[in-house]
Amino acid sequence: MADSPGAEVALDERDVRELVRTVAPDLATLPLMRSAEGWDNVTWRLGADLAVRIPRRLQAAPLIRHEQRALPLIAMHLAAANVRTPLPVFTGSPTSHFPWHWSIVPWLPGGQALGRPRRDNTVWAAHLASVLLTLHRDAPADAPRNPVRGVPLAVRDDSIRSRLADLPARIAENLADIWQTGLDAAPATESVWIHGDLHPGNILVDGDRLSALIDFGDVTAGDPAYDLAAGWLAFDAEGRHVFRRATGHRYDEETWVRARARAAAIAIILCHSSDDRPDLRALGHETTAQLRTASTTT
Repeated sequence: MADSPGAEVALDERDVRELVRTVAPDLATLPLMRSAEGWDNVTWRLGADLAVRIPRRLQAAPLIRHEQRALPLIAMHLAAANVRTPLPVFTGSPTSHFPWHWSIVPWLPGGQALGRPRRDNTVWAAHLASVLLTLHRDAPADAPRNPVRGVPLAVRDDSIRSRLADLPARIAENLADIWQTGLDAAPATESVWIHGDLHPGNILVDGDRLSALIDFGDVTAGDPAYDLAAGWLAFDAEGRHVFRRATGHRYDEETWVRARARAAAIAIILCHSSDDRPDLRALGHETTAQLRTASTTT
């Protein structure tokens, strides 16, 4: 298989302090500690209440601009649904030593849902559903565009099938059929705000409470099925039942079919390209097991 994408620009503590100094000199002396690194960004905790969010590769660099633009438009609505978001406190520009935009954001309470036993997530499944009902509102025509999130599944067909062909048969079993069923489903008839990357690593839980959604780099206007894939990424069958029931009649059956296919695509990508990230690889395998249930509702 393959590793996750490597960093194209790596900053040390001194470099990050220099960036902070360009937008908020009084913050540059606060304690600073590297706290997390994903495929697209690295996060440094700044003092007790802030974090510095920095792109780590060129392909991801535009995404920080997307969330800087979109979060002021949607954060207030999500706050009303009792969930916090990393609404930028300061936005940083490229410098002579760093080529991309970056942000200082609040340090949000809670820990990642990634790695938690799925049975423990049922308690906040209905809350996540209510958050998505709030988020999935009509997006403006000039909302950030993402070439691979929220788009028709057919756009991703070649990429997903090439990864699927590399997977061992014991992993790939049933995933091709689930993906094809999604391709055959009716296309989306709406274009709404979506998070675009809603997996357990981007969901924060404080005790038994959903506290925040993070990493809005893939925020865009598109098919809400992309976010509903969280039903298979975060929950077991019981949690998934609670999650779907809490959405009421907002989404039709075809949307849930596309959501299941989207979850299959994420599982394929994680199983294929996370050799250096055992936590994400485990998420891919766990999601694959959940997808082998017989229906879109469980």
